[in-house]
Amino acid sequence: MTQPKRYKQSAGLLVFRRGGAGGDGAGGDGGVEVLLGHMGGPLWAGRDAGGWAIPKGEYGPDETPRDAARREFTEELGVPPPEGEYLPLGEVRLSSGKLVTIWAVEGDLDPALTVPGTFTMEWPPHSGTEREFPELDRVAWFAPPLARNKLIASQIPFLERLLTLLAD
Repeated sequence: MTQPKRYKQSAGLLVFRRGGAGGDGAGGDGGVEVLLGHMGGPLWAGRDAGGWAIPKGEYGPDETPRDAARREFTEELGVPPPEGEYLPLGEVRLSSGKLVTIWAVEGDLDPALTVPGTFTMEWPPHSGTEREFPELDRVAWFAPPLARNKLIASQIPFLERLLTLLAD
């Protein structure tokens, strides 16, 4: 008997703030802003639109999704996640089969204080040379219209769900 295929699971935190301080794309309108990270490494270096993401990462069966989301936030940004009410934004299944679960939490932090974690990959390809790159090479606040343009497409539903929750 064959085992059913186990797909990878990932969890993350979408941090938001109200009355934005006029950061990247805030427009100074005092509205909501979300904290996003630009994916690091050479594959994303020249890509802005669609190159930003909600801090998240994979987890295994011995960790709850919410605990993984908090751990991954700390690993990817080098700062602890905000405390507060965690608002479930649900799940999205990617075309790869991976299941992504995201929570939103209100908080504020200075992107200049982040110290992103790193990953190692062979670069250039087929060179046999391993290099280390930051998981996120930039972190910034964005108002929703600009965040929609910056986010990788598979994560836009989480932004939309957050905006619906905040409007209710």
